[in-house]
Amino acid sequence: MTSEKKNVYKLFNLPWYIFAIFAVIVIIATYTGTLPGGMAGCFAFMIVLGTILYEIGEHAPIIRSYLGGGAIVVIFGSALLNYFHLLPTVVGTTADGTKIYNFVEGFDLVASINTFFKPTGAFLDFYIAALITGSILGMNRKLLVKAAARYFPAIFGAIIVSFGLTAIVGTVMGFGAIKSVLLIALPIMGGGMGAGAVPLSKIFESSGTMTAAEAISIMTPAVAIGNAISIVLGGLLVKVIHSKELNGQGKLMRSADAADELGVSEEMQAKRDHIDVRNMGIGMFISCSFFAWGYIVAKIWNTLVPSISIHAYAWMIISVAVCKIFNIIPEDIEVDCYQWFQFIMKNLTPALLVGIGLCYLELGTVISSFSLTYLVLCFLSCIGAFLGAALVGRLVGFYPVEAGVTAGLCMSNMGGTGDVAVLSAADRMELMPFAQISSRLGGAIIMVVGSLLLSVLGSLL
Repeated sequence: MTSEKKNVYKLFNLPWYIFAIFAVIVIIATYTGTLPGGMAGCFAFMIVLGTILYEIGEHAPIIRSYLGGGAIVVIFGSALLNYFHLLPTVVGTTADGTKIYNFVEGFDLVASINTFFKPTGAFLDFYIAALITGSILGMNRKLLVKAAARYFPAIFGAIIVSFGLTAIVGTVMGFGAIKSVLLIALPIMGGGMGAGAVPLSKIFESSGTMTAAEAISIMTPAVAIGNAISIVLGGLLVKVIHSKELNGQGKLMRSADAADELGVSEEMQAKRDHIDVRNMGIGMFISCSFFAWGYIVAKIWNTLVPSISIHAYAWMIISVAVCKIFNIIPEDIEVDCYQWFQFIMKNLTPALLVGIGLCYLELGTVISSFSLTYLVLCFLSCIGAFLGAALVGRLVGFYPVEAGVTAGLCMSNMGGTGDVAVLSAADRMELMPFAQISSRLGGAIIMVVGSLLLSVLGSLL
């Protein structure tokens, strides 16, 4: 009897038939317009859809083996459901401006999820705060110092090879080297929309090259396509590159003392294995407090140095890293933050990926901008980022695959949402702190590079 219970097929860690009962309840509520609004209803739906799509991806042979498995299917599956209006939402308006709903009059599930998920990051911020705090505090202190010191050369390697490869092929294909770099590679490497394309558009406008609106309309497709390509490459390359010399299976450093990336003693591991719900509550509080601290420092910095904007995520990463390096946080609290990070990652990642697919992956934009030249140049920007980071990463002591994914593809994706998607597809979620360095501090580097390039080359566009 015990053996039979252990062998029952499970979904969301529940026996499949129990999950199915509750999933049916949620789906009925969704398509009858009775699903509660806000966090409760959105969480229920996102968990159901995310769990089902993730399971499909994990059992689809080619997708599972080469394209990132469940994470890819959740992201693109959710985006497809939204694109084809298969979820309750507004599908148009009448001549007098009245909204037209596809399933239930007055019920817009997609808008509810956007409200829950998107403003100021909302759920995404909550998720990333847990991952950054828990993963950094769970690292080996010596490893953190060594990796951080070598990480920026890998980022510059990604930028140089991405720009160079895109310029060369852009010239060959008749698109133009300068146009290829400034309008495709630059926005792709810029860290998404809010922290990338939007401030870049203002730099374009201030340089007199074009208006901000014109720049945004040109750069948005590149950012969206680059994000999609980065996610697919994240899942594909970690599976294709098998060599133990190149693929660290989630470990960034190649040095002998980094054989265990977390550097956890048996005593520490025993503490981590002893789960206490009160400990996770402490971890949640500390993570959110660090997140708030990041915003405090960002506000002070942006007031004192308005010309160089540094995102609150970056200050949060720096602050948590400093606390870890100088052993400021007591070990028990480090364990609490690590347990909270593990809880969030293992239980809420599929739900988060649903939100990314519905709220951030605009398939319509990708499809409308599709042309062979444009697609090839976007692909080369991303693959160039991977190769540059991998090559330089190997020189400074990183595993090339992990360096290419974090310092490369997490530069060419769409910021925080792209980091989660790429690392989930690559099964490297523990490397989130480095991915966030790429997106936030790397994105700030791109702003500076963009300003310099536009001042020199903008008139040639």
